[in-house]
Amino acid sequence: MKILMIGAHQDDNEFCCGGIAHKYVKAGHTVKFLSMCNGNGGHHIMTPKETSERRAKESLEVARFLGIEYEVWDIDDCTLMPDLPTRMKLISCIREFCPDLVIAHRPNDYHADHRASAQLVQDASYLLIVPHTCPEVPAMKKMPVIMYNEDHFTNPPFRADVIFDIDDEIENKIYIASLNESQVYEWLPYTDGEEVPVGNEERYEWLKGMDTSTFVSDEEVMQYQRGYAVDSAKTAARFREKLIQKYGVERGSRVRFAEAFEICEYGTQPDERIIKELFSF
Repeated sequence: MKILMIGAHQDDNEFCCGGIAHKYVKAGHTVKFLSMCNGNGGHHIMTPKETSERRAKESLEVARFLGIEYEVWDIDDCTLMPDLPTRMKLISCIREFCPDLVIAHRPNDYHADHRASAQLVQDASYLLIVPHTCPEVPAMKKMPVIMYNEDHFTNPPFRADVIFDIDDEIENKIYIASLNESQVYEWLPYTDGEEVPVGNEERYEWLKGMDTSTFVSDEEVMQYQRGYAVDSAKTAARFREKLIQKYGVERGSRVRFAEAFEICEYGTQPDERIIKELFSF
């Protein structure tokens, strides 16, 4: 299968679906990350040109580690618009890759680029099968299944239609997050007013935010304030009943880290058979 994960920025896919991305690759499927923006706005010291060049190198390291293709568009941060030229660009991009599954942002989000990215995916979805739109790239025979990444916005709230145990991938997910050094150790701490430890080991543990080797109760997890492992632990805690439904009481009760996704009403609507084919792990 082919799986296309679309983010507005060069850390969105890593943070939201890095766990299942690696699961897909290990299972022999083809994964591609697309970042619609070039990352040039995400720093408080480097110039925009320096920032985009550094972020490109970080994304290359992520691609090498995961064994995936990583495409970055040359659109400045905070300027992404769901306009017609960008829609045509996305239609062509999706058709050329011809994915079975697309994972993207939900359209309600704090960041204008995230909202624009989600809108572009929605606007492109039906047109993927219309031959006279972007005729230079052959139309797809059917629309892919489209899923939304998890978020915490409540109008409307995120719905966990599918959820996955990523206990075996949490260290890989933290590692690819750490490869985005300019983001996780510099820019985002600056925006949040946080200080990052100096040593490599210390800052990596700080990045995780919790010990990933021991089980922590859901109640305790929800008290943690920050950390990339914490985010995935909170997903497991938040949707514990879904995990138990999927894996049974014994395993579902013990899952520590998870990733969850919502079925988008755009694109092919998957039945249980298709979901099992798309998510065989």
